[in-house]
Amino acid sequence: MARGWAYGLAAAGVTLAACGPVPVEVAERQCLNQVRPTAPISGEARMGVTTEGFRSGTELTFNLGTGSQGDPSARFNACVKRKSGRMPTRPLYARTDWKG
Repeated sequence: MARGWAYGLAAAGVTLAACGPVPVEVAERQCLNQVRPTAPISGEARMGVTTEGFRSGTELTFNLGTGSQGDPSARFNACVKRKSGRMPTRPLYARTDWKG
């Protein structure tokens, strides 16, 4: 019976630890991936008449604006603050790994 309590307390401790803030460096890495620009959605189709029969085709490229609302730097700052409880150690645009 005592073992059951020990395992239960250990599981509760791990669960509660997962809810706490993460180190600011980890939050910066996670948030950088969230604010990176995404490629537009694109596709291709063709249409025409050949000796083998009717063929069709067209090309479409459009951007739905996924993940691009607002300033990336402001979204990065808010994300890091939400995850770690602290502001980023350096601005997004000053990071060498930022390509936006």
